[in-house]
Amino acid sequence: MKRGDIYRAHKPEGDPRRHRVCVVVSRQALIDSSYSTVLCAPVFTHGEGISTQVAVGVDEGLKHDSWIMCDNLRSLPKTDLTQFVGTLSSCKLSELDRALRIAVGVD
Repeated sequence: MKRGDIYRAHKPEGDPRRHRVCVVVSRQALIDSSYSTVLCAPVFTHGEGISTQVAVGVDEGLKHDSWIMCDNLRSLPKTDLTQFVGTLSSCKLSELDRALRIAVGVD
């Protein structure tokens, strides 16, 4: 598992959907550690194109155009992230970094 990987998680806590696609956003040192959870950004099929959302789609392994929602971060157990979908390109990872900085108010 690495930062920028996209997984399908089964029924994340508090999510009304049976499955939710999520992007791993934790730093690699945490992902590689024995810590049991990672920070993820959920992916939704509808977005508004605001600065805290990143457009993704078939190039990233998804079935259709979608949006990574950086204003809705959640901690998920690593064991729930078993269905690998794809990986963000370095360009998309840079867009994600920018959106995360805006979402948490870090310059």
